[in-house]
Amino acid sequence: MTTNPRVLDLFSCAGGAAMGYHLAGFAVDGCDVAPRPNYPFPYHRGDALEYLAHLIATGEIERYTLVHGSPPCQDKCGLTVGTNASQGWGGTHEDLVAPTRELLDASGLPYVIEQPNGKAAIRKDVSLCGEMFGLGVLRHRNFELGRWATVRLAHPRHRGYVRGHRHGVRREGPYVAAYGKGGGKATVPEMQKAMGITWTDVREELTEAIPPAYTRWIGTAFLTTRQEVFA
Repeated sequence: MTTNPRVLDLFSCAGGAAMGYHLAGFAVDGCDVAPRPNYPFPYHRGDALEYLAHLIATGEIERYTLVHGSPPCQDKCGLTVGTNASQGWGGTHEDLVAPTRELLDASGLPYVIEQPNGKAAIRKDVSLCGEMFGLGVLRHRNFELGRWATVRLAHPRHRGYVRGHRHGVRREGPYVAAYGKGGGKATVPEMQKAMGITWTDVREELTEAIPPAYTRWIGTAFLTTRQEVFA
């Protein structure tokens, strides 16, 4: 009997990353500190780093093949260090990237750390964009790969603008803005369609999600790499 590889999805939100791994052939377990009734897979509610430390200490981490972490990114994301900083908006945010990496290193497993464009202190081993997968969002995301590696995808030229108001200018384009409200930002149905997410209609969850196409590609690349190593 063949057992599917299993991924632990930390800081899981509503499961954008999780669904991609599922589509790549993984069994998925999630963990998030907030209640996530829309999460489509088995799920532990609690502090992600405390849960990871517990799994390491008890040896339960060994049931996983890969760990994915999307720690909160408000401290170093593009909006915080760009527009918000220039306008004096926003407050202080905790940066959880370093403690997440420390525990992932201690786990002994291959891992993925995901962050948006900005100044987050991660290696940009892989950078993905919605245009690479024919999506209706750009949603650039960077991924640090621990204990494994893969090739980078070429970044295709964008086909136009993101629809909406920016710096006082209204533009039309083939992509929607899956964040915020007003100013031509995407509606909930538009975000669902643009990212390929059907199992939640909660705006906050959609604005934080990554398209499943990203982690489907990453999960497939990981499994292909592992097969090549053990062939």
